[in-house]
Amino acid sequence: METSMIRNVAFISHGGAGKTSLIEAVLYNTGATQKIGNIESGTSVMDFDQIEIERKFSINAKVASVTWNKNLLNIIDTPGYTNFLHETKCALSAVDGAVIIASAITGVKAETIRVWQYAEEYNLSKLIFINKMDKERADFYNALGDIEKAFGIVPLPIFLPIGKESSFKGIIDLVRMKALIYPAEPTAQYTIEDIPEDLLSEAEFHRQKLIEAVSETDDNLIEKYLEGAEFTETEIRKGLREGVVTKRFVPVFCGSAIKNIGSKLLLEGIIDYLPSPLQKEAAFAIDDHSGEPVDVTAEDKEFAAYVFKTFADPYAGKLTIFRVYSGSIKNDTSIYNVNKKEYEKITQLFILQGKNFVKCDTLTAGQIGMTTKLKYTETFDTLSSDVDPVTFPAVTLPEPVISFSITPKSKEDEDKVSSALQKLMEEDKGLKLRRDDKTGDLLLSGMGQMHIEIVADKLLKKFNVHVELNTPKVPYMETIKIKSNGQGKYKKQSGGKGQYGDVWLELSPLERGAGFEFEDRIVGGVVPRNFIPAVEKGVIEAAQEGILAGYPMVDFKAALYDGSYHSVDSSEMAFKIAASMAFKKIAAEAKPVILEPIMIIDVYAPEQYVGAIVGDLNSRRGRVTNVEPQTTGQHISAAVPMAEILKYAPDLRSMTGGHGMFTMEFSHYEELPTHLATKLINEKKD
Repeated sequence: METSMIRNVAFISHGGAGKTSLIEAVLYNTGATQKIGNIESGTSVMDFDQIEIERKFSINAKVASVTWNKNLLNIIDTPGYTNFLHETKCALSAVDGAVIIASAITGVKAETIRVWQYAEEYNLSKLIFINKMDKERADFYNALGDIEKAFGIVPLPIFLPIGKESSFKGIIDLVRMKALIYPAEPTAQYTIEDIPEDLLSEAEFHRQKLIEAVSETDDNLIEKYLEGAEFTETEIRKGLREGVVTKRFVPVFCGSAIKNIGSKLLLEGIIDYLPSPLQKEAAFAIDDHSGEPVDVTAEDKEFAAYVFKTFADPYAGKLTIFRVYSGSIKNDTSIYNVNKKEYEKITQLFILQGKNFVKCDTLTAGQIGMTTKLKYTETFDTLSSDVDPVTFPAVTLPEPVISFSITPKSKEDEDKVSSALQKLMEEDKGLKLRRDDKTGDLLLSGMGQMHIEIVADKLLKKFNVHVELNTPKVPYMETIKIKSNGQGKYKKQSGGKGQYGDVWLELSPLERGAGFEFEDRIVGGVVPRNFIPAVEKGVIEAAQEGILAGYPMVDFKAALYDGSYHSVDSSEMAFKIAASMAFKKIAAEAKPVILEPIMIIDVYAPEQYVGAIVGDLNSRRGRVTNVEPQTTGQHISAAVPMAEILKYAPDLRSMTGGHGMFTMEFSHYEELPTHLATKLINEKKD
């Protein structure tokens, strides 16, 4: 396959806009499928995962490679719901263009803006398809206005609808200035007619806008435009391609994926207007030998590929999906993983058609393909020739926004959960797993509550592992506020060898975050040197259980300054117990308090939501530290107790209609207000 005949494109939008249905129609129009797959009935070629079929929306990015009119089209279907947009960003790193689907009913949503921003980040050429023109409340021009406002562009319609809702029956082609009338059955075939008289004025207006935009792509066309000469269809299409490839403008298509109206026109537009790998600017990489930046182009001879997706299949093993940026690769080839500094054996290559894998012998520059059972390779790794190895930068993903403690339901589940989670984390880079040092919880973090719940569902359906999800425990701590001292004496003498340990300790507060310090002030041997480590250990172990609510005590200093011993009955255990007794008694007299973790949260949202966000953060005992304008809205920084924002993600989404996003990280500990501390202590007693 000639590289100039390849198109790599991702379909992106908010959830429910019809991405998958549109791809199903496109696949049908290329002859790749015999009928249009349907999400509702579970017959979609793209949404083939059991969980996707059950929930009726996309969770993973998936590839369909099809040939049409001697062109190779690699389409990536992407998720549209907030919890899975990290998958979309990974997919966009591997393509040269994007089709943004907007709903004629709801227009542009927050997720559409987010994925548009991702496409801008990768400097992708774009087309827009306004879908669902046949549905109730569909309005092409409202959607067009929404696009202009949300994306900050002047969209360029090259097709206009004929009718809307149940009367939607065709499309005006502004390049040919003809009406394309479709039959009731979804065949993608149409008859060409003159534009209806009542729509001619609107069509001429948008045709003029199209001509003006196209004329600016070429000096000869500008001259022709100024002379008032007519543009040929070939000149318009050439200008459209130049404008899309150079990102001067974004053409707008329209139609109905379900009725297969306009989908074939979009297919033609992808081939005609989006860039081939040869026309996309060079991919940025780092020379593995020199560490210097280099440009990788499809014309380079040495093999270089980027892994943008991994699937954990319980039967086939690990499936590795990659984009070839230069050179070529064949079956039964050894290839170098630059990130892992290891060689991998490529046994069999495949191209993908949704759920179907088709064997192939070779993959060349610009192609997207798959192989199986690689030992070392993970998502974001670079596979390269070892002659001039390069590394492509990994995708920068947003940080997880919510965490749940994950508990296996049985011993059998406990034995399998770690391995299963590691496999799922290989295929989903939006997940993070860690053991909380303070609470002991196994914490699974992700992009939203639905994200974590679906991971639990995958554990069950893919690996037969049953787990429970719970809101994570807040890692409260305890500390003291004043200096205090006292004695701890352990004496057990009832015949035979007894136990005797006697210590005097001074406890004093340290600054927040200092931890624990121990000081030996013994003089004159009143406590023998060999027993002093036992005293320190006794204090440390007692401090782990605190004295108010069972939380670890921190940020204090314990000084051993006096004591006594018995030459026969004293032991390390006796002094350890004595130290524990002393600690509990003295700490109770040193004004103990409970500390809570404080998080720094950074919220990003459009300006109209700032008041609601700030008010909400204040109601959560937060302290707003800064509000500053950004190019896409406002940035609000605040310090908020962790206990108040364990489930902030769904609340922010509700508050902003999905337009807000946030990051947060641990900052420090502060004293818990007395009334809340009392409540916490009473709950612990109960």
